[in-house]
Amino acid sequence: MMEFLKKAFSDMKESAKAQHEADKANFAAAKAESKAQWEEAKAMGRPETMKKIQQEKRDAQIREANERIEAARKRIDDAKNK
Repeated sequence: MMEFLKKAFSDMKESAKAQHEADKANFAAAKAESKAQWEEAKAMGRPETMKKIQQEKRDAQIREANERIEAARKRIDDAKNK
């Protein structure tokens, strides 16, 4: 009976250590994510960052519009050749 209890308590101790390591890793991940969100929010307050993001959005819109124009031209050409 004594060996059973020793083994049971030893297993519980190992399990607690493993869970502690998992908790530490999860805490570190949450802390890093929080810092990343803070830095992103801070960057959004800078005018140059906002200008860059807005320019990227406009560039994407222009690319999409150009693709639509090319698709429409192809459809027009296909319709004329029928």
